[in-house]
Amino acid sequence: MAKVVTLSEAASLAIHAIVLIAGSDNIVNVNMIAKATESSKNHLAKVMQRLVKSGLLSSTRGPAGGFLLKKDASDITLYDIYFAVEGPIELEDCPLGRPVCPFDKCIMGGVIHKLTNDFKKYLMEEKVSNFI
Repeated sequence: MAKVVTLSEAASLAIHAIVLIAGSDNIVNVNMIAKATESSKNHLAKVMQRLVKSGLLSSTRGPAGGFLLKKDASDITLYDIYFAVEGPIELEDCPLGRPVCPFDKCIMGGVIHKLTNDFKKYLMEEKVSNFI
């Protein structure tokens, strides 16, 4: 069955990983996150590298290594995490990205634009601290 609104696996992993890290009193490693999210360690490691590069996480190597938040959970929005992995959410009027519509009125009635805008607004308003 097709989904109208989807979230990439990478973005979903990033959001879940940061919430798991924020809710822990200790350093959290890839193995712990992979187990909790039932995901591939290799894919997760790549996502975690992006989060470190973006400045949301700090990492420590070695057997006792792992990840910690670089900012307070109340200062990180879900959009910050999404942006670190996927880049900006672009709001386009046309779901096909076309500058000129062959019809007088949009067949989709602007619903794609509205859903995208509502999703972006949700991500920007929700803080990681709301989930721990």
